[in-house]
Amino acid sequence: MSSTSLDIARVRSAFPALENSDYIYADNAGGSQCLASVVDKLSDYLLRTNVQPGANYSVSVQSTTRVAQGVEAARELFNAASTEEVSFGTSSSLLVENLARAIDADILDGEEIIVTGEHEANAGPWKKLAKRRGLAVKFWHATQISEFPNNPYAVALQTETLLGLITPKTRLIAFTGCSNLLGSIVPVKEIIAAARAKAKEVGARKLEVSVDMVSYAPHRRVDVQDWDVEYCFFSLYKVYGPHLAALYTRKTSLQNSLTALTHHFLPFDSTSLKLQPGGPGYELPYAITAIPEYLRSLTPSGTLEDAFKAIADHEQTLVQPLLAYLKSQESRGVHIVGDENASLSRVPTISFVVQGEKPIPSREVVKAFDDKGYIGIRNGHFYAYTLVEHLNPKLDLVDAVVRISLVHYNTVEEVQTIISILKRILEA
Repeated sequence: MSSTSLDIARVRSAFPALENSDYIYADNAGGSQCLASVVDKLSDYLLRTNVQPGANYSVSVQSTTRVAQGVEAARELFNAASTEEVSFGTSSSLLVENLARAIDADILDGEEIIVTGEHEANAGPWKKLAKRRGLAVKFWHATQISEFPNNPYAVALQTETLLGLITPKTRLIAFTGCSNLLGSIVPVKEIIAAARAKAKEVGARKLEVSVDMVSYAPHRRVDVQDWDVEYCFFSLYKVYGPHLAALYTRKTSLQNSLTALTHHFLPFDSTSLKLQPGGPGYELPYAITAIPEYLRSLTPSGTLEDAFKAIADHEQTLVQPLLAYLKSQESRGVHIVGDENASLSRVPTISFVVQGEKPIPSREVVKAFDDKGYIGIRNGHFYAYTLVEHLNPKLDLVDAVVRISLVHYNTVEEVQTIISILKRILEA
């Protein structure tokens, strides 16, 4: 076994839902299974330290320490420079709503916002901000991948398209690091650098970037410092944890771009707590301390970098056979939605439609899986409503696509089971 190989039996033993069960969880982009160690910590907090943090009595001191450990765990997962750049909320959608409210006063009349058609969490709040202020919104749409001219649904976010949207009025760009429908990873660092260079070239007053990492964080290492990004967020319940979301806000933006949402007398103006009106359930931050602990346990080096390399390598063994089978059914009318290639630029979130002479609605494909009773997949737009709406040929916005989303605790054997069911559906 190489230094970056995963021991899948050991991995699966960390998740009670997978023990002694033949059920195949293949809707992980909607929410992963939870680590036993996360639940242990959550329970231990509630049963032994469930008091208000911040007081001087011993149990409160312990509670305060545990919550601080949770903030540090999130800082490590972001690779943020400071815990003062991390805040929590009940969902990613709520965090971006808060962010859009906090930035309002620092945006000038006539400035512009660029969003994608991806998950609405990083689009809807900015569109609502623009409506409140009468600002222009531009859409960075996914466009045809030239390598696959015969598949109209083979689309991706492409840097050149974004650069053509940037003007002297551009104030903020909001995009996704990994599509929860296309499964494709965008080169975040390169996109941000190119966007900043173009904004400087055209004389934009101030450019900030908000990146949605909800579908990226379970599969790859997040690194906000390397990316040079102001705002970044993801949901811990999609990274093997509790139902909690975390937001990174760069220190300079906290100080210069954002207005506090908290009570006026609280001394939070230079920390991300200014974006957290009221505390999260305190047991939840403490519970997430189990996530980096688990990730570090996956490889001998004990680093998050090697853990995510091992995760990415294993996930390629899941992506390759599933994509290969779907591509073999192109003459049957199967179209992969997104990049058809299996590569490290793609996570095992795979969407497709069945068209041609014998089309099958996406809901009927899912029903055939549901009828088996031991496997979970879904169909729909998955909150990437504008992306589906923009696809051409048009898709029914409710039926939309079939999505099979896997993570590192899934196995090659499970993929083969999925393929065998698809064969019975598509080759009947």
